[in-house]
Amino acid sequence: MRPHPAAVRPIRLLLNGEAIDVGDIGPTCSLLSWLREARHLAGTKEGCAEGDCGACTVVVAELDAAAAEGVRLAAINACIQFLPALDGKAVFTVEGLRSPTGGLHPVQQAMVDCHASQCGFCTPGFVMSLWALYEDVQANGPSSPTKLQNALGTALSGNLCRCTGYRPILDAGERMFDLPLQAIDRAALADALRAIQTDTPLDRVHAEGRFRAPRTLDALLAARAESLAATVLAGCTDIGLWVNKQFRPVTDLLYIGAIEELKRIDTDNHRLRIGAGATLSAAWAALVQHWPQLSEMAERFASVPIRNAGTLGGNVANGSPIGDSMPALIALGAQVELANVRRARRLPLEALYLDYMKNAMAADEILVAIEVPLPQAGQQVRSYKIAKRFDSDISAVCAAFALTLATDSAGRAHIQDARIAFGGMAATPRRASAAEAALAGQPWCEGSVRAAMTALATDYTPLDDLRASAEYRQTVARNLLWRFWLETRPDAPLPVSTTQVFALRQEGAA
Repeated sequence: MRPHPAAVRPIRLLLNGEAIDVGDIGPTCSLLSWLREARHLAGTKEGCAEGDCGACTVVVAELDAAAAEGVRLAAINACIQFLPALDGKAVFTVEGLRSPTGGLHPVQQAMVDCHASQCGFCTPGFVMSLWALYEDVQANGPSSPTKLQNALGTALSGNLCRCTGYRPILDAGERMFDLPLQAIDRAALADALRAIQTDTPLDRVHAEGRFRAPRTLDALLAARAESLAATVLAGCTDIGLWVNKQFRPVTDLLYIGAIEELKRIDTDNHRLRIGAGATLSAAWAALVQHWPQLSEMAERFASVPIRNAGTLGGNVANGSPIGDSMPALIALGAQVELANVRRARRLPLEALYLDYMKNAMAADEILVAIEVPLPQAGQQVRSYKIAKRFDSDISAVCAAFALTLATDSAGRAHIQDARIAFGGMAATPRRASAAEAALAGQPWCEGSVRAAMTALATDYTPLDDLRASAEYRQTVARNLLWRFWLETRPDAPLPVSTTQVFALRQEGAA
């Protein structure tokens, strides 16, 4: 790797295969603005400016030893990515997909063949999301038709179309695999990425502010100690909205995305440890590996581009009362590891949240990791999300349940431990202590469940807002506990496919 003097160290990235040094740029300049205004690549569109519509979707590649050929490709939203965070990475836009002879890429040709575009505004974003899936399938092997259809639906969860309709776009997603193969040379891309790496951490000072990207946890903690007012930046899926929607000045950024230590996900005999810098995609994949019951929540958490950019640590540290990861993590008994230059400490996750958007972190502390005890015998786990849309929407109510059951000598199931948490019901994600008390030590039966449903009314005093009324939230909270019972009762439990139908009806009534 080639060192650069700190004073002149540029942002270095690959853009559609071309190595580029970027100098005079503000710390919060978005990738989208730079692409359109500085590089004149207008295929990437600005729609919502908050990562919801997908018109700005691009694909980012970075070195990852665990990925195929050592490179990980991921679709992200360019509108809420600050350009300095792309240092050392590769960016691909729709203009970069043309074949070596100048023709259309199979993804683009399939969109034409299937008449999958009308006004065309959203089309480049759809193409890039489909291209990310195309490359993933080429690198990791083909899927069955059913798996491919599911994968297409998931891949397009962050893209909105207002005129064509999704059927021809989904048809194009299937058609693209029937056309002559045109996959990226990952080995060559990995070499190109290695060529732009430097030994010098990025530290850019600009008239609009400062952007620092330390490479180690110790360096991050030291920088935090000297800059208590700095904003800690992870995936930019929240801070990007501060800039785009609230026009808040963010002048000093400490970026954690260059610290490999914070991206690690490890498992020992007792716990799953997820570094605060691990993406939501990676974190949810690890959680689902141990708790398959969380697969629906993992898929419904935002959209693929948001999950590819955002981090679990950022979601937890943000502490939003409607953050969808926290109820499940609290129900599972998660702890957070916090650190500053003097010490590291651990807290139960529920103890981190003091009030609306207020937490127990000291001014100089950094969230380092989330630790979750591994599943134990007899544990029943579910997490449910109620929102107006199935994909990429904010929860009206998010519920999580974790019960540990034991069977007595008569074959009856009793509750050894009960942990219940909700989001959207209070100023913070919070446990339902009265409902838990109503269940603890009781038989796992209908009477115990109904007692807990009644107790829920004393646990929360939700608010009315645009997503749902307080009365609706209380009703849904009770109904979700009942759904949990129906899916886990000892006799004739109902499959998720059955209970999900009733849940979708509830969402439509929100």
